[in-house]
Amino acid sequence: MALNTRDFEYIRDLVRVRSAIVLDNDKDYLVELRLSSIVQQEGFASLQDFITHLRAQPVELMLQRVVDVMTTNETYFFRDVFPFEALKNDLIPELLKQNASSRRLRIWCGAASSGQEPFSLAMLLRENFPQLATWNTEMVATDISHEMIARCKEGRFSQLEVNRGLPAMLLVKYFRKDGDQWILKDDIRQMVQFRLMNLIQPWSLQGPMDLIMIRNVLIYFDLETKRAILAKVKKLMGPHSVLILGSSESVLSIDRDFEQINMGRFLCYRLKQELAQPVAVAARI
Repeated sequence: MALNTRDFEYIRDLVRVRSAIVLDNDKDYLVELRLSSIVQQEGFASLQDFITHLRAQPVELMLQRVVDVMTTNETYFFRDVFPFEALKNDLIPELLKQNASSRRLRIWCGAASSGQEPFSLAMLLRENFPQLATWNTEMVATDISHEMIARCKEGRFSQLEVNRGLPAMLLVKYFRKDGDQWILKDDIRQMVQFRLMNLIQPWSLQGPMDLIMIRNVLIYFDLETKRAILAKVKKLMGPHSVLILGSSESVLSIDRDFEQINMGRFLCYRLKQELAQPVAVAARI
């Protein structure tokens, strides 16, 4: 049975209140697709029956589960390629040069989903910057989904997931086979701290962050929420900090405090130099 307007609006409002993500009116098919697994697992006859039950008994764990599945977005290893090439060839070398005296590198990956992005970055650092073995390197990755954070900490991926974007050399080097799945080895998995964090609620992060990656996230928010998130991002940035967004995203029409860095087929952002003030280094992330 197709999702009726009343039930769609209930799910849309639930997701918006808890995550600020806006579901357009034509996204009823997405609600049906994402919630079908919960309907089957919980033994409901239909999606309508499940939502009726949810209205009558809005148990917190089930509400959070609905938000989790509705806010989990597609990801894969080394997505879009160009940002990772720029990180390897230009951005990370420049950050290491700027931080040579402190020998400290701090990175945040927002909306980490199932972990492919932060783990891609961890493998890139391990493969190309051996000097970081003697540095204080901190990488934190966050997501709104309890389920995704649990998955990230486990570092377990299906054959389909490792087939998407992950070079065979890195698969062999940094993963071990476990039945029909692949488990990331501890030395890479432990490079990343995973935390539950909702972008529209108070953040637990402290600056400065040298590199901030919140790719393919802002597109899901309205303008007011985008500005609120970027205002908090700015507080984490110092004079040399770099912000990386998704390939279809830009901050220039949202917040004029940023300047664009053109790196060929890849764009990233810094605070305008007259606005970028040194940020006191946090004792820990």
